[in-house]
Amino acid sequence: MLSIKDLTQRIIDFRDKREWKKYHTPKNLAISLVIEVGELLEHFQWKSDEEILKDTKVPEKREQLADELADVAIYTFLLANELDVDLEEAILRKLEKNERKYPVELVRGKYKKYTELVKDDGDSGGYFKTSSGRN
Repeated sequence: MLSIKDLTQRIIDFRDKREWKKYHTPKNLAISLVIEVGELLEHFQWKSDEEILKDTKVPEKREQLADELADVAIYTFLLANELDVDLEEAILRKLEKNERKYPVELVRGKYKKYTELVKDDGDSGGYFKTSSGRN
């Protein structure tokens, strides 16, 4: 399996062979990313979760979803490249932050945002809202 860096390089090679780099400014890539997310969302519009999961069993629909997800990933990798963000490092760092913000003992089975979490002892631990509502 290829790493994020290897995938990014393959995407850049594809782009550069077509001389598209001039169009790949951070602003244009961010806009393109949002457009691709919108195209992905079209596959979910007006459908229940059950209908969406059923679609994933139909090879043609599954491929369409996979293509849209790939487009989102490609623009994400290109944008990270243009902004000189090491995406592997950024993802790992963000996971570490989220582990601190969402400790398993406070969030297991819950969907609350970290600002709404309170430890039993009222300690906010730097991320959690105390029982008084202050951070």
